[in-house]
Amino acid sequence: MRADLVVVGSGLFGATIAQRAAEELGVRVIVMDRREHPGGNAWSQPDPATGIEIHCYGSHIFHTSDADVWAYANRFTAFNDYRHHVYANHGGEIYPLPINLGTINQFFRAALGPEAARALLAEQAAEITGTPANLEDKAISLIGRPLYEAFIRDYTAKQWQTDPTELDASIITRLPVRLNYNNRYFSDRYEGIPTAGYGAWIEAMLDDPRIEVYLGQDFLAPDGPLSREACVGQVPVVYTGALDRFFDNRLGALTWRTLDFDTRVLPTGDHQGTAVVNYSDAAVPYTRVHEFRHYHPERAYPDDATVIMREYSRPAGVDDEPYYPVGTPSDRSRLARYQQLAAELGGQQVAFGGRLGTYRYLNMDEAIAAALSCFEDQVRPWFS
Repeated sequence: MRADLVVVGSGLFGATIAQRAAEELGVRVIVMDRREHPGGNAWSQPDPATGIEIHCYGSHIFHTSDADVWAYANRFTAFNDYRHHVYANHGGEIYPLPINLGTINQFFRAALGPEAARALLAEQAAEITGTPANLEDKAISLIGRPLYEAFIRDYTAKQWQTDPTELDASIITRLPVRLNYNNRYFSDRYEGIPTAGYGAWIEAMLDDPRIEVYLGQDFLAPDGPLSREACVGQVPVVYTGALDRFFDNRLGALTWRTLDFDTRVLPTGDHQGTAVVNYSDAAVPYTRVHEFRHYHPERAYPDDATVIMREYSRPAGVDDEPYYPVGTPSDRSRLARYQQLAAELGGQQVAFGGRLGTYRYLNMDEAIAAALSCFEDQVRPWFS
């Protein structure tokens, strides 16, 4: 297994690095992944029973205002014209999200115009004076207590498995509130779902004779020709796994959230009428329900079956797949020290990227943009 570059992880960051290195530099690239498929958390595939395209790790909607990223993505896939709309189930009633004039009027049983709604929220938010001490105070200072308690408090507690009064205010720097009836979830210029699915998109990016993909391979396992010990210092490496785990947690583990999924086939043509419904109340243990048929209205799916997925959030244990960085103050201090260790490996031609490798939340378009920058700033100079 000869390679000029090893890319650890085949999500959008890793796939972008591999594709650019193969095409632009003509180098031989090995891409390896612990999972039995490429694509990371964006992976999708048809459900064998219904043919419905399943997002295996929760809903992924591609959206961006970056024209360069959009043009790059469109080299490997076409996108349909899906536009994302999310609804919340609170108290057995369905409300549109993000919070907008429709949400406000439905919740308060009112018929307010924009200015009256703004004044109402400002009056309720005035309860918090001074610097917010925690996430709860911050949210109330933005939208007031009634909307916070209905749509944010319990949902956040389920996501983080922590009382919002114990979470840092920085986690929720802003809450989108629209004083009109626009309930399109994203406001980016470009949006859609890959017409052939995310799996096909990633596979197209990696479809180059200079790229070899090895699945079910753990870079951090101690033995083997593609292990960390065999590669670092011998061949350039782009690593997109968890930053703390690369260093065997020698400075202590960073805090991550993980997700559990309960996927079911139901004997109906449409379970909830939309792709995602959030469940805001503490009495419901899951955070949201995905129904995947709605992502491809252009496809002919069965009218007597649908696939749903209930999503549960919890703290990640040592053997769990990390999904989201938590970022407590102690995490931020520990992260700075891990970043110093990573910088010290720069001379051995090791780069860290992606959500896990940088310990920061990245949307899919941000992951691609970061990979394109990493390729130009770090990978290209390795081969110049």
